[in-house]
Amino acid sequence: MNGNPVCWFEIYVDDMDRARTFYEALLDVTLDKLESPAKMDIEMWTFPSNMEGYGATGALAKMDGVKAGGNSTLVYFSCADCRVEESRAEAIGGVVHVPKMAIGEFGFISVVGDTEGNVIGLHSEN
Repeated sequence: MNGNPVCWFEIYVDDMDRARTFYEALLDVTLDKLESPAKMDIEMWTFPSNMEGYGATGALAKMDGVKAGGNSTLVYFSCADCRVEESRAEAIGGVVHVPKMAIGEFGFISVVGDTEGNVIGLHSEN
């Protein structure tokens, strides 16, 4: 395998407007509508990305038959200081599962729940 193992992620949601509002406020970003690939019946909104930079990008996805939450996938979002994004979570309908904690030489993480029942991670070097 060449490069990083993660090339894309999808976070499935039940209420796209509610989920977009949560992630845009949590990460202080604007998501962009992605036209459905191969004319699939799926609504997708992508996170901002820099294809020349480190890491993967992905999207919120809403598709009939695919429920949000209850999965075992944990996506980590890069942050300057994960405490900042963590502090926004509860005010915008989420929950803090693990407050900012050190993970040794790898920096710090927080784990929060979104408005759709998904659990996500926040990672920062400081």
